Amino acid sequence: MAAKISYADVEAGTELPAQSFPVTRATLVRYAGASGDFNPIHWNEKFATEVGLPDVIAHGMFTMAEAIRVVTDWVGDPGAVVEYGVRFTKPVVVPNDDKGALIEVSAKVAAKLDGNRVRVDLVATSEGQKVLGMSRAVVQLA
Repeated sequence: MAAKISYADVEAGTELPAQSFPVTRATLVRYAGASGDFNPIHWNEKFATEVGLPDVIAHGMFTMAEAIRVVTDWVGDPGAVVEYGVRFTKPVVVPNDDKGALIEVSAKVAAKLDGNRVRVDLVATSEGQKVLGMSRAVVQLA
């Protein structure tokens, strides 16, 4: 599948549709099974607090994957993402209740690059705190 967005139709400053991603303890258990990452900080409240965390936290790679969904949904092809990197700034704390946590992601085209590529900068927050820093993707457009 090719990117649905045309390079000619995009300008620096173009905002992508923002999205929110709910995370519950059940989400973390499913992700642990899929990824093989069963570190107890992601499912055991007692262990997480004993090592100095405020509560169970979401996997960093899960948070990173949820954030890039804003870009892949916009472009229409996950294969169009040719680079993606983040810095983990704060953990997503996931309480043991029916609400869980919410990862809120916004993004905008920061620059047009050569070869029909654009750099997209993302902002991911949870509970009003930035959870990913320097979150950037390079996307190949049609």
